[in-house]
Amino acid sequence: MAQESGMFVVPQTVGSVLCCKCGIPMAPNAANMCITCLRSEVDITEGLQKHVIISHCPECDSYLQPPRTWIKAQLESKELLTFCVKRLKNLNRVRLVHAEFVWTEPHSKRIKVKLKVQKEVLNGAILEQSYIVEYVQQDHMCESCTRVQANPDQWVASVQLRQHVTHRRTFFYLEQLILKHDAAARAIKIKQMDQGIDFFFSNRSHAVKFVEFVGKVAPVRSRHDKQLVSHDPKSNNYNYKYTFSVEIIPICREDLICLPPKVAVSLGNLGPLVICAKVTNSIALLDPFTLRLCFLDADQYWRSSFKSLLTSRQLVEYIVLDVEVVSSEVTVGGSKYVLADAQVARVSDFGKNDTIFSIRTHLGHLLNPGDYALGFDLYGANNNDIELDKYKGLVLPEAILVKKSYEEKRQRKRGKPRAWKLKSLNMEVDDSKGRTDQERTINEYEEFLRDLEENPELRFNISLYRNKDYQPSEMASMTDGEDLPSVPLEELLADLDLSDEEEGDDSMRE
Repeated sequence: MAQESGMFVVPQTVGSVLCCKCGIPMAPNAANMCITCLRSEVDITEGLQKHVIISHCPECDSYLQPPRTWIKAQLESKELLTFCVKRLKNLNRVRLVHAEFVWTEPHSKRIKVKLKVQKEVLNGAILEQSYIVEYVQQDHMCESCTRVQANPDQWVASVQLRQHVTHRRTFFYLEQLILKHDAAARAIKIKQMDQGIDFFFSNRSHAVKFVEFVGKVAPVRSRHDKQLVSHDPKSNNYNYKYTFSVEIIPICREDLICLPPKVAVSLGNLGPLVICAKVTNSIALLDPFTLRLCFLDADQYWRSSFKSLLTSRQLVEYIVLDVEVVSSEVTVGGSKYVLADAQVARVSDFGKNDTIFSIRTHLGHLLNPGDYALGFDLYGANNNDIELDKYKGLVLPEAILVKKSYEEKRQRKRGKPRAWKLKSLNMEVDDSKGRTDQERTINEYEEFLRDLEENPELRFNISLYRNKDYQPSEMASMTDGEDLPSVPLEELLADLDLSDEEEGDDSMRE
């Protein structure tokens, strides 16, 4: 503005002064000393810790935060950097600007952290300086790891998870939920039992937290008890062993249920024949003839408990001969259903008789003539159910279809690996079981994997990983059925394996 108006402007330049120590030109500051001379005169890191000893548990990879807190942290993580900085004393004398790790050998038992600090020195000048703090790791096992190493069976609390059914499908699904949420990370031992799983913990609070997690993902009831192990009358200390008994309701997905009259009335005259459509912390009961859906929580169930009329192990394969849609598509509980009248025949009757059943089904949107379906054979079943006898004059349908069957199309892919895989808990398995029990467990696990492929809702809450050994072939993709359900690749996660030989390389774990 001044130049445009023709006014004279004095040019402004930044002056320089000579350092009072070495005499070199420099920008003026409050101390009139250059940076080199100022650092030689003043050391702002004087009195700060340069060497610190920390306790490290090699078993659980945790560090001791005095007096008794153990913090889990990986090398060069944010948690470990925060822990290291907090262990320094007199750090409040300076202003911390930056902190970072300096690389050391993993087996050197040394952690080096480079700190950059600032402090006001002579006549208000601010000096910034960097220095390295060396942390020496001393191996010292934490209390829980010490107890485990002394006696692996010396647990403090155990959780006995049970379900009184004839299969383990519920535990296969529950295992994946536990792995995804890392709910059993503090378990010192996991043991597979006949009708459930036992979890052992070194602390009662860990067991209580695990029981709370199971109660949020499954309908359960629990009770606990304790047993006195030892007592010191001088110090008045008591040592107990705690046992938590957790029972999952004996109702599973795809089970056929005959509701007791009181329960049916409380649910708005539902049923009485219903199908268990979903199991979370409550069970979803679907009436296949009216498409009504009701939820029953654990408390309501245990007040008037009942059992399944027929379980998923008693499903019979049918072939669909004709389908006639009765109603339009309805979305119930996030799933789509269509009422339809169908004519079906048992696959086992082919070549023996011409028995055809005319039934009503809720799978009208999935079934077409010529398809196969799995259902309950009420025509040939021998039902000895107390609740069923309470309904006088109830006419049972000849069959109730539950889901579409892809068994014929799966025959083409039998023996071929899947593009995905699941993780499993590190649990002890009783090898004394007979060959029949082992084959039954393998078959039940295969059925669980098929259920995951067929039902997107079932795999929504679990983690599936890419299978590194899977190699798709063009011939296989041409011969496989197009209607065969599978898991989309975008739902799969990469399983990372960080090995010591190839640090920094991400690879899939077997």
